[in-house]
Amino acid sequence: MFCSGCGHALQPGQPDCPQCGRPVASIIPPIPNLDFQLHDYAGKIRALSIVWFVYGGLALVLGFVGLTFANAFFNRGFGPWANAPWGGTGVPPWLGPAMHVAWVVIILRSALAFAAGWGLMDRTQWGRIVAIVAAFLSLIKFPIGTALGIWTLVTLLGYRNSTLYEQL
Repeated sequence: MFCSGCGHALQPGQPDCPQCGRPVASIIPPIPNLDFQLHDYAGKIRALSIVWFVYGGLALVLGFVGLTFANAFFNRGFGPWANAPWGGTGVPPWLGPAMHVAWVVIILRSALAFAAGWGLMDRTQWGRIVAIVAAFLSLIKFPIGTALGIWTLVTLLGYRNSTLYEQL
C-alpha cells in the first residue's frame, strides 16, 4: 500500500503517512460479486419452486372438488332439479366424455406444476424449461396463474438469469 499524496510505501494498519503526514484512506469494502448474486438468485428460485408446488396442489384439489360437484349436479341434480337441470331425463351424451377430458386436463396441469416445482427445487436444466412451458400455459388462468406465469418468466428468462441459473 502506498500514500496517495507522496507515494511513500506504507505498512498495513498505519493511520497516516510518516513522510507527509497525510491520513491513509480507509479500505473500501468489495462490491458484491457473483457469489452474492448467486445466493440471492438461489433464494428466488427456491421460493418460485415452492409456489409452483402450492399452485399444483391447489389446482388438483379445486379441480377435484369442482368436477365432483359437477358430476353430482348433472347426474342426480340438486333441489328443484331432482332429475336433471335441463328438464329432460338422463345425462346428455356429451357429458361423459367432457368430464373425462376435464379430469385429464386437471391432472396434467397439476402434474406439470409439480414437475416445474420439482425441477426448480433440484435446479435442473429440464426444470427451467418445464417451468417456462408451465408459465406460458398458466398465463390464461387469471389471476393466480397469470401472476405466477409472469413471475416465472421474469425470473427465468433473459441472458443474466439464464447464466445465473446455469451457475447454480
